[in-house]
Amino acid sequence: MNERLMALKQSVREREHKRYRQEAPPDVQSECERENLSWSQRTARLITRMCETERVIIEPGDQIVFTRTIPSIPQVYSRDELDELYKNNICHEAGVISNICADWDMVLSQGLLGRRQVALLSRERLKDNSEAVEFIDCAIETIDAVLALAARYAEGASSAGRKDLADILSNVPANRPRTFHEALQALRICHGVIWLGGHYHVGLGRFDQYMWPFLESDLSSGKLTIDEAENLLAEFFISLNKDTDLYPGIQRGDNGQSMMLGGVKRDGSCAVNPLTKMILRVSRDVGMIDPKINLRIDSKTNLELLILATELTRKGLGFPQYANDDVVIPALVAHSYELEDARDYTVAACWEFIIPGKGMEIVNFDWVGFPIEVDKAIREGLTARDNFTGILERAEDNIHNRVSEIAERWPKLLLPPAPYYSVLMNGCLEHGRDLSKGLKYNNIGIHGACSTSAADALAAVKKFVFDEQSVSSDDLLAALKMNYEGYENLLRKLAEDSPRVGNNEDAADEMLVKLFDFFADACENLGNKNGFGIIRPGTGSAMLYIDVARRLGATAEGRKEGEPFSANLAPAPGTHLRGPISVLQSFGKIDYHRICNGGPITMELSDTVFRDADSIRKVAMLVRTFAQVGCQQLQLNALSYDKLIEAKAHPELHRDLIVRVWGWSGYFCELAPEYQDHVIRRYQYGGV
Repeated sequence: MNERLMALKQSVREREHKRYRQEAPPDVQSECERENLSWSQRTARLITRMCETERVIIEPGDQIVFTRTIPSIPQVYSRDELDELYKNNICHEAGVISNICADWDMVLSQGLLGRRQVALLSRERLKDNSEAVEFIDCAIETIDAVLALAARYAEGASSAGRKDLADILSNVPANRPRTFHEALQALRICHGVIWLGGHYHVGLGRFDQYMWPFLESDLSSGKLTIDEAENLLAEFFISLNKDTDLYPGIQRGDNGQSMMLGGVKRDGSCAVNPLTKMILRVSRDVGMIDPKINLRIDSKTNLELLILATELTRKGLGFPQYANDDVVIPALVAHSYELEDARDYTVAACWEFIIPGKGMEIVNFDWVGFPIEVDKAIREGLTARDNFTGILERAEDNIHNRVSEIAERWPKLLLPPAPYYSVLMNGCLEHGRDLSKGLKYNNIGIHGACSTSAADALAAVKKFVFDEQSVSSDDLLAALKMNYEGYENLLRKLAEDSPRVGNNEDAADEMLVKLFDFFADACENLGNKNGFGIIRPGTGSAMLYIDVARRLGATAEGRKEGEPFSANLAPAPGTHLRGPISVLQSFGKIDYHRICNGGPITMELSDTVFRDADSIRKVAMLVRTFAQVGCQQLQLNALSYDKLIEAKAHPELHRDLIVRVWGWSGYFCELAPEYQDHVIRRYQYGGV
């Protein structure tokens, strides 16, 4: 990066742009109440007023503009009115549509004026359908609001003597971009405005696919050099980090600004292009938490690309996260996704697989805590003097009952209207139907959390209580009740001598496979009963590795009360591993054709693993092995245990230290203590 970009990055890290922020958002609710607006009209008015209230911020030298100045999102209904709306329904998380991905290719190709023309044609065709007309009018209002915001930025650029920038903003996002620079600017504004409507976890999709035609044209015509293109891309990446303190999430950094690279095109041909590699290089050089990079690979992916991706991993940002096309695409097809759409998949905020522009899917609708269901089965089964088959049957019933409980709430889900987001999706304007009413794919996803510890617990009980009969049911029950106080020898035996997932031991891995088979059975049996969609089981855990641990006492694999579980698919904390290949072999046994909601294998690598070119090549070969053994997703994290300890003690010296938390990366020193401690524990025990 050049000197200007380095200064811009530093300015964003120091959050100097906060000086432009206004004290309060506009009072949209009062206006909506006075005019007695409908819910759809209120959400459109919110976009309008937020765009009107935003200040135009153009710093000297800026090439990509849009800086958010309104610090919060105003309500459009009072609390009592919202309670009435949801009286017989449920909302998801914050209640607004989130964690999906727009059809950015379509948006850039048509421009907002093109989308407006589509809306007008549909309005004429559907003029006798009052609901459709109201939706389309609301969508047009939001388009006009964004165009007016861009026009004010163009005027600001002109007043500042920036004819180059004014010319760009006079064309985009209204029209199809003429250049790579214009495409980046159009995306920045269209993407940024989504957040102004209260939406969050807003994905960037297959960035290298829809942006490459613009870059290819500029490079071939001589309008841009490679260096100039990389500088523009770097500025775009830096700009995505400006407003992240305003974005909702569990912790700062959990904002869903994920992009997907590589893989195959809709026709099945290779999608890797020069922009794919440029993004990996620029992300490495920028070194910030956004955007989160994902890379689609397969068992035959070029090693050169994997080496470049490994150099990004070496940076310690916690990405790229890898997805295996050999596994993911067939799994989606098996779950009723059309082949061309399955080939076009991206990820939601963390890892869940979605189709850009075509899905109104709630991919993190709820979760099954495997340790909770298994612990209950073990305690009740041992008390009832069940055999081991009886304990497994109890675990299966518990998992089925939990999924059934989740499925019963699904038809009660109420999604609020989203007219602006609908403009960016495929089919909404064309059919006069708001995004909240559904799209081509309308499924829910359920996280299958903390699976390895649950499998380890079952394996320990089978080995010691039933196969060897070296531990009595009464002793194990008493030890669990006492949190192993007075049972230290048993604790040691369970923790050190049990079969463990991650060491390619069939005794433990078989339990893991059974748990996910139980999970898939339950989802398949209960999905589609309401005629809405399917239930997608996944292997992720998100924050549940801490939350589930807080709910659960001591467990049978030798874990004491309150000790956290592993994140996603990872060996349980404290597992003595044979090596990284055995980890991949263990998790490669899961039937991913039935488990399609995502959730990565997570490995912690010491930063010394990346000491030279030969070492980087070996890590790249490990990534290739991940694909070859049939695993679904992989997350490699590189950091120094000593640096983590020092950063916790002296945060002022390590404010730019980045770690992967679960499906996102954040600044270590900005994390809550419990997340810092878990990251440290992972690196302490997980290094390979």
